Amino acid sequence: MNTVRPRLRLVVVGHVDHGKSTILGRLLADTGSLPEGKLEQVRASCQRHARPFEYAFLLDALKDERSQGITIDGARVFFSTASRDYLIVDAPGHIEFLKNMVTGATRAEAAMLVIDAAEGVQENSRRHGYLLGLLGISQVAVLVNKMDLIDYDEDGYRRTVAEYSTFLKGIGAQPMAFVPVSGREGDNLTVAPAAMPWYQGPTVLDLLDAFEGSRPRTDLPFRMPVQDVYKFTADGDDRRIVVGTVETGTAAVGDELLFLPSGKRSHLKTVEAFPRVVAESISAGHAAGVTLEEQIYVPRGEIAVLPSESRPEVTTRFRANVFWLGRDPLVRDREYVLKLGTSRTTARVEAVQRVIDASTLAVDDAAAAVARHAVAEVTLKLSRAIAFDLQETVPETSRFVIVDGYEIRGGGVVLEALHDEQAWVRERVLLRNAKWEPSAIPP
Repeated sequence: MNTVRPRLRLVVVGHVDHGKSTILGRLLADTGSLPEGKLEQVRASCQRHARPFEYAFLLDALKDERSQGITIDGARVFFSTASRDYLIVDAPGHIEFLKNMVTGATRAEAAMLVIDAAEGVQENSRRHGYLLGLLGISQVAVLVNKMDLIDYDEDGYRRTVAEYSTFLKGIGAQPMAFVPVSGREGDNLTVAPAAMPWYQGPTVLDLLDAFEGSRPRTDLPFRMPVQDVYKFTADGDDRRIVVGTVETGTAAVGDELLFLPSGKRSHLKTVEAFPRVVAESISAGHAAGVTLEEQIYVPRGEIAVLPSESRPEVTTRFRANVFWLGRDPLVRDREYVLKLGTSRTTARVEAVQRVIDASTLAVDDAAAAVARHAVAEVTLKLSRAIAFDLQETVPETSRFVIVDGYEIRGGGVVLEALHDEQAWVRERVLLRNAKWEPSAIPP
């Protein structure tokens, strides 16, 4: 019988030109993980164009990536070891493509951060490390690359380790390991290097299997953001199918569903599927369509939950950590569009608590705006209430993006739900939907 192998999502980050793509390309080549003929094809292409061969070319597919020697878009690599499969994202290191790096890291369960041993810790080495923590990625290993350029000097390696350890301590992070490597020469990627007898730790291949898989999302409370409602009328079909992707948890036919922020309730009648056999339950990671016993109006942006489990927060105000990528600063009292899950609403910055330079950790407690590439703790006020979770409870429904001028300019995670003036109204609505209240008007 076919068995489903475990999979880990891993992102590789670091400053531009510190050798991320080279490490991955060499790792794929040394483990025989490349498609047949791929290595020979790239070598022949380099020879035709009179260019030196680079292992990074095995991943950098865009013309500008090869000509300029930088990663622009995140390359996705499928890799396997004896114990499990990997989806590895090679994220861009250039500051202009920071948005692409964040996109690649959003769904990762672990990360490898690459630092050039010759150049040492650079601006984006620190910024990427900070953003990994902001996104909740706690499993991070640091690869000190290009050890061949410093003649495999242990003291040079130790200086880089000491400098970056000090930075990580400042943001409350603790890496799993520091590993000296040479992507170009293949040292310490799959086998222990003879050139570094002073190092007795794991190779990169060992490190991959040392990462722990994330907690199964089915163990978390049920969350299904509503994407749409499909209505069929042909041949007497009167189904109204509520569709969305189940982010976490599991729900079964017969379970009562609570939709937030509206507070409406209904029971799950059927799980619809085509062309598969109709299922009896829906679980995390799957797109789903369900019909309800009681016909209620459920718009896009609602989140379906189980009333018996812990519920999301519902409010128009919350405190959040945001990172800003827009050329114009994030300012107070200006309207932006906030998208969290399938909900979309206008929002404005009510207060800026502090702004942090992600590369130096300098804190400005008096800033009135958030400049490009900065991280800030802010209070956001929404035009209407939405449902969400906090990062430490359900990360999948705590992350949001901020849109300005039809482009994503920033994003963040919710830290704390704050009280608003409409809280008592929502509580009464939830009570009314859960239990009918007798009227004060006599028959």
